[in-house]
Amino acid sequence: MTDQAKHALEILPGYPADVVAIEAVGHVTRADYEEVLIPAVLATAKAEGKVKLLYLIGARFAGLSLGAAWDDAKLGLLHMGDFARVAVVSDVDWIRVGLKMFAPFMPCPVHVFHTAELAAAKDWITAADVPRKGRPGVDVTHKLPLAEDKMPPNP
Repeated sequence: MTDQAKHALEILPGYPADVVAIEAVGHVTRADYEEVLIPAVLATAKAEGKVKLLYLIGARFAGLSLGAAWDDAKLGLLHMGDFARVAVVSDVDWIRVGLKMFAPFMPCPVHVFHTAELAAAKDWITAADVPRKGRPGVDVTHKLPLAEDKMPPNP
């Protein structure tokens, strides 16, 4: 039995070096995060600078322990800047809704795919990043009028 065979998170082969692709198979626990996912993300971030994460939560997923949920939150918060993009492939409603709620807080693109869209998720996660022009920040092309601009003049 290999070391990974006892875990409910399996690393999927055949992806570029900057992609960590995993599948949840069975009941995912804290040990799965601490022994499989977190080391893979940290090693990839160290070697590649940024990590593209593809997380498949399909028909073989049986649940998530509270410890795994905590480690998932910690990984996202403590290593938020290490991710270049995140793709989650799942038909599990609570996972899809939860990810959509927290995706706006991530500094990288996050996309949720249905399991039937796995090929599209693979294409999206392996696509080359488009370099941003100019300095980081918000490109403002329209000025919003301030409240003072809307006030009538004093007589």
